[in-house]
Amino acid sequence: MVLFSSLFCSVQLHILNSNELWFPPATDALEDGLLAIGGDLSVDRLLLAYRNGIFPWYDDDVPMWWCPDPRFVLYPEELKVSKSMKQVLKREGFEFRINTAFDKVIANCKAVAREGQDGTWITDDVEEAYSTMHQLSYAHSAEAWQDGELVGGLYGIRLGNIFFGESMFSHVSNASKFAFIKYVEMLKEDGVVLIDCQVYTEHLESLGARMTPRNDFLDMLAIHTI
Repeated sequence: MVLFSSLFCSVQLHILNSNELWFPPATDALEDGLLAIGGDLSVDRLLLAYRNGIFPWYDDDVPMWWCPDPRFVLYPEELKVSKSMKQVLKREGFEFRINTAFDKVIANCKAVAREGQDGTWITDDVEEAYSTMHQLSYAHSAEAWQDGELVGGLYGIRLGNIFFGESMFSHVSNASKFAFIKYVEMLKEDGVVLIDCQVYTEHLESLGARMTPRNDFLDMLAIHTI
């Protein structure tokens, strides 16, 4: 553990190493949700993190572990499909696929430029770690194809009846929304009760995601990630 100080505050932030597999309790997170830094992206650490509502973002090649309160989530039964998206779904302009191009999906998520962001948190280490998670059937991709080309999609982790969304991309208008809607509908049919969207985005709010208290989120994980 290390003490960070400034002119305005002093906070304690947990420092992890690769030799010990553990995380501090979520209640130790800072106001912005930052819980710990360091450690590694081993399969065991990632599984422990997700089961405890913790996710990694990178900064300057250092893993940073987050558990914000409140949490931005989507309950599948609350999925919102706009009239315009219903027309997109009816037109069948996209083909929906699952897990046929996971490495391409994460590579596109890594490369896409995002408003207000300088660079990406998806480092080479992150890309490799989640590809390994995919090979072990923990990480999954949902894909939108058009004329034989991958034009949008998303990836994330599934544990039990919870899906933890990580990132999405779109090269064609509505492609990521198409993949997301189709995947949520499929997950609902398969018994998934909650989709973790991590932090607020207007894009996901338009699809029905909303804030929920962290304690409620963690209670659901305890029941449904077994």
